[in-house]
Amino acid sequence: MSYREHRVDAELRRWVECAWERVGPDGPDGHQRIVPDGCMDLIWSERAGVIVVGPNTTAFVSPLEPGGKVVGVRLHPGAGPSLLGVEAPALRDARMTATELWGDAGRRLEEAAAGADQDAGLLLAFLAERARAAAEPDPLVGAAVARLGAAAVRHVADELAVSERHLRRLVNAEVGYGPKRLGRVLRLRRALARVRAGGELAEVAFGCGYADQAHFTNDCNALAGVPPGRFLQDRAA
Repeated sequence: MSYREHRVDAELRRWVECAWERVGPDGPDGHQRIVPDGCMDLIWSERAGVIVVGPNTTAFVSPLEPGGKVVGVRLHPGAGPSLLGVEAPALRDARMTATELWGDAGRRLEEAAAGADQDAGLLLAFLAERARAAAEPDPLVGAAVARLGAAAVRHVADELAVSERHLRRLVNAEVGYGPKRLGRVLRLRRALARVRAGGELAEVAFGCGYADQAHFTNDCNALAGVPPGRFLQDRAA
């Protein structure tokens, strides 16, 4: 199995974190554990066609056919509603086909994707067209995302000069769940990236703000469905 990420053109970077592609193993069918990250993804696969996925509150396991390719575009947390034209809570732990979401325009995208030698270019072109008429992502949400995971919700609200209630309402509307869960998701995402890079579990736990290694393990179990060591084994399989 292989996985690669690609940078996108400057015109899309306000909304898009990266484009990516995943190719299944050469041998028997495999799987990929998808850990929540607060993002929405526009995805094409031969199995499902063109769909929009997320944001997820807990991990799910995605099947990988031998040699099968999946390509996608990952949006920044909070950037989906303005670019995709969908309310974030409507997609929490859910997915929609392109046709369900965009009608005839989505159907044309699905038909074009089915006949293409697929990479993320077709998806990026579709999003670039939508970006020309889309509102900018809310800067307050972006500022909150940059701070959550490293600071408590009340401290983030204070830094941004808004009430906790307003921050909860705004983040829930634009990301799909509230700032407390988003903070946990972002902290775990950062911690698992450090573990993948070779960090020791205790050191990673301390550096990412967990009370101790057990707290890190418990949060990983709750959000990713497995402890950090098992997560690494799954990634390496």
